[in-house]
Formats: sequence, structure tokens, C-alpha cells
Amino acid sequence: MSIKENIRIAIFSIKTNIMRSLLTMLGIIIGVASVIAIITVGDGGRDYIVGMIRNLGNSAIALTVNTKTADDEDYFTDRDIEAIKKLDGVQHASMQSMAMSQITVNGENGFLMGIGCNTDIQMITQTPCLFGRYFSEEEYVQGKKVGVIDVGSAMQVFGRKDVVGEYIHCKSNDITVPIKIIGVVDIMASYGIDTDDMMNSFSSMSGDIQMMSCMILMPATIVSDLGGKYNHYETINITCDDESKLDGIGASALNYIRSLHGNYDKDCYSVTNYATYIDLLDTVINVFTIFIAAVSAISLIVGGIGVMNIMLVSITERTREIGIRKSLGAKTGTILFQFLTESVILCLIGGSIGLLLGVASAALVSYIMKVPLAVKFSTVAIAIGFSSAIGIIFGVYPARRAAKMPPIEALRRD
Repeated sequence: MSIKENIRIAIFSIKTNIMRSLLTMLGIIIGVASVIAIITVGDGGRDYIVGMIRNLGNSAIALTVNTKTADDEDYFTDRDIEAIKKLDGVQHASMQSMAMSQITVNGENGFLMGIGCNTDIQMITQTPCLFGRYFSEEEYVQGKKVGVIDVGSAMQVFGRKDVVGEYIHCKSNDITVPIKIIGVVDIMASYGIDTDDMMNSFSSMSGDIQMMSCMILMPATIVSDLGGKYNHYETINITCDDESKLDGIGASALNYIRSLHGNYDKDCYSVTNYATYIDLLDTVINVFTIFIAAVSAISLIVGGIGVMNIMLVSITERTREIGIRKSLGAKTGTILFQFLTESVILCLIGGSIGLLLGVASAALVSYIMKVPLAVKFSTVAIAIGFSSAIGIIFGVYPARRAAKMPPIEALRRD
């Protein structure tokens, strides 16, 4: 008997007992759907998170001062920044210093988190301005009192996004500094956060009790004025032209800094390669996704037992058919292949339905979580492969039982 004929007989048998077949396939459908949904959402979430981190620091490293072991002379200076920029392979380098201060806007008080940096910060964060511009090299050198505000902060402080030309008056250590806003940037977007959703969530949680606060990027000299520590930085962010050079550039920069400060005997610096976190996070998410998918796949075993049970029932009902076929010369292998084909097709139909439901569920979850939908060929292959494997594994015993049935005994049964 040809494969085509076996398939035709299998489909006819499934259609004859359509409700029983659907109930039998239910375990396969649920198992495949859950596995596909988990793998698809996991792949999409992994690609989204890893991609976000890769955009932040694919070719970036950070030198950080250990504040517990470092003395004042160990902190980074402008001289260190300029020296690092001259190292081979270094594209950009910017300090990162922070200062908190009180602010006053239109007679209302609040708090400011000032982030001090130089003009390289735009290339390091790769975040363009929504309105206005970043401060220039001339403004940085001259210590102009200008800043680039986060769009969420602009909404909270001024009630609108385009606030270029507005002023924020900062006060720290009895010094009042008027900061002119020359640009608006979506800092949270660089971390994969939707600023509008964040602001709505913040407003709903805080209700009527809200505290005005903002985040501003500004020349490091201005932040030094607010913090009272000029030319005194805890972090240097560095980007290079080749990700494979990150470790070498990090080691070179660290040794250079130690030679400039003469503190080889002190453990007061650390180097962070952001690219290493990408591989680590990728591995963790993959392991977690596979584990959950494996737990969900237990339902496939239950579905396979259901397939075995229904095939045994089908063989019992078709005993005379088996006897007639064997008496007409059908070989044992032919009968075996016939019922094995029926088992596999039953599972493949269930697997196909489960694949569609799994992708639909993944699409819904991805939409709610706002992560990309990643349906890969390997996911489809898994669905088809699992379904076929279940059909073969749990169909072998019933098929062998049918194939080995003596024709005389089979013809005697009603």
C-alpha cells in the first residue's frame, strides 16, 4: 500500500470519529501551544532586552572609582579624560558625575539630579535630541550654564515637551545657578522605557501628592559647581571602534590611569565591559525559557498517552478490517505502517492547531508587553518535530499490536 493510500485511510478514519479525534488531539494542542507561546515570547523578549543593552553599551566600557578605598587624589580628572581619548582604538570618552540640588521653577520648589559630562555623551548614549541640541565644545570649555533636560522631566516641571529656552534655577551650598534648557532628550528611551507610559503610571500612583523633580545633562563644570567638587569624577565611559578590543582598551586605560595617579598598589578602580553582560543575559534568558518550555511540554506526554489510548480503541473497533486485510495478503509491516501513519497524522493536525494557537497567544502577550514578536523557523520545526515524535513514540505499540494480530482470530471477532 502506498503512502498516499495510508494517508487517505487515516484522514477518513479521523473524519469518521471527528469529536473523538478532536478530544484526543486536545492534549497535543495544549502542549504544543504552550511550548510555542513560551519559546516565541522568550525569543522576542530576549531579542528586545539584549538589543536594548547592546544599543547602550555594545562597544562601551566604564572605569569606576571605588569610593570606599579611594582617596581624593585617586578620582578621575579632566587630564585623565583627555589622556584616555588619545589611546589607540578609543572613539569617545566622557566623565559621569552627579549632583543633587534644589530647584525653583515658576515659584515652585523641587529637586534636580544633574549629570555632568562632556560633548562626547551624545555619541556614547546615541540618543538624539527631540528638541534643540546638545551643548557644544565651546560651551563646555567656557562652562556655560546650559543643559539638556529629559523629556519626562520637562513634562513634569513645565507640563510640555518642548521647553527649549526655559530656565531652571538650581540652588546648592547657598549658590543659585540659572540653567538654560537648550535641548530635550528622551533618556528613558535609551533604556527601552516608554516615557509617556512611565509618566502616566507615575501620575496614577502618586495621585495628588507629587514632587517636582528633573534630570538634566550639563557640562561637568556646572555639576562641579553644584556638588562642590571641581575636576573630581567617579566614572569614565569609553567607546571604541571594535567590540573585540574592549577588554584590551579597558586594561590599557586602567593601567594608564594608575600610572597618571601613581596608585598601582591600591585597589581603587574597576572596569566594566558592558558587552559581557549581553552574553550573560542572553544565556540566562535562554536557560529560563527552555526550562519553562520543558515543564509545559509535560502536557505533551499526557497528550501522547491519549493518542495511544484512542489508537488501541480504534484497533479494537477495526479488528475485522485488520483480519480481512491480512487474509488478502497484507503484510505485517503494511498494517504497522497504516496505523502508525494514522497516529502521526492525528498528532500533526493537533500540533498544527497548537502552533497557530501558540503564535496567536504569543502575539497577544507581545502586544501587551510591548516586545517584538519573534516567530522563527526553528519554532515551527519544533512544533512539527514534537508532534511527529509523539505520534511515532505513542503510536508504535498500538500499531505493532494491530500488525501482529492473527488473521483467523481477527475474523472471528464481531
